[in-house]
Amino acid sequence: MAVRLALGHLEGFDETVSTFAQQLGLTSVQFHTPSDLKGARGYWDVDELVELRERCERDGLVVEGIENVPYGHWDRVLRGMPGRDEQLENYRTTIRNMAEAGIFVLGHHFLPTYVWRTDLNARGRGGARVTAFDAARAGEGNALAGYKLTPEVPFEEHISGEQMWDNYRVFLEAVLPTAEEVGVRLALHPDDPPVDIPLGGITRILTSPEGLERAYEVSAGSPAWGLDLCLGTVSEMAGEQSVNRVIDRFGPEGRIFYVHFRDVQGTVPRFQESFLGEGNYDPAAVLRRLADVGFDGFIIDDHVPAMIGDEDTWANTASAAYCSRGRAHAIGYLQGLMHAQGL
Repeated sequence: MAVRLALGHLEGFDETVSTFAQQLGLTSVQFHTPSDLKGARGYWDVDELVELRERCERDGLVVEGIENVPYGHWDRVLRGMPGRDEQLENYRTTIRNMAEAGIFVLGHHFLPTYVWRTDLNARGRGGARVTAFDAARAGEGNALAGYKLTPEVPFEEHISGEQMWDNYRVFLEAVLPTAEEVGVRLALHPDDPPVDIPLGGITRILTSPEGLERAYEVSAGSPAWGLDLCLGTVSEMAGEQSVNRVIDRFGPEGRIFYVHFRDVQGTVPRFQESFLGEGNYDPAAVLRRLADVGFDGFIIDDHVPAMIGDEDTWANTASAAYCSRGRAHAIGYLQGLMHAQGL
């Protein structure tokens, strides 16, 4: 398949979402822990997955994949706690049910705590609202979860890096054989922010190209394992250098399953999100690099600056505070670059 753009980070599907995708000329979507999937038994049921896919297809939209099961479906897996065996079996059930429903990409992180930011109201170009992170402030009790993955409760336990690696090994050994059997690909998102200091008491492990390379080794080369290449997170590591390294390492082997296309200004320990084209890397060069290493998956827009009017534009839709103007800008920017490069 050719490289293509999808409308991403959807937390639900309704007429507004569908119309927005169609107006942008997009033909596919990707979901992020969609509210349409209740998963009341600890896994996503076939029927609810099929219903979501068919609703999208009736509007001419293909479901490229889903990322991140609800936190309560696998919190004990992430943290290595008693009860994880049951959750691992439920995760395997979700994988089987996704395949039966005709959805074959499942993104995952390995963050027991948060996607952290220390400022949710920083100001970017023209006063657009962006998020920022400063490690010097993260220990002051005022670090915030800009893109929340867990309930807003403090974590009391402390988990070392090696224990997190062991937790990830247990997870992969349990789920990769099932994914291989049914043809579902599991795409790993790097840790955001990619800092080695513990956040919420838990050490992060996927914070560098070396960490992603180690994760690949833990997968034992399974064809079901690959990356959700979050360019913004990788750019936070060492800017253009880390972005190029990860693309060159994983792209030729077909290990980049899909891409989150965003960027930041600065690198850890301090960075701020930005519009495409004013961050650490050249978006046109990155698109060309992806094409040159054989990437043929889908690309989604990722965290975008909130432009004027975005705060209330989508207040009553399935994707409240979705920043439709910021997303339209990012998608149009990428469409122009792709068209100019013949992608």
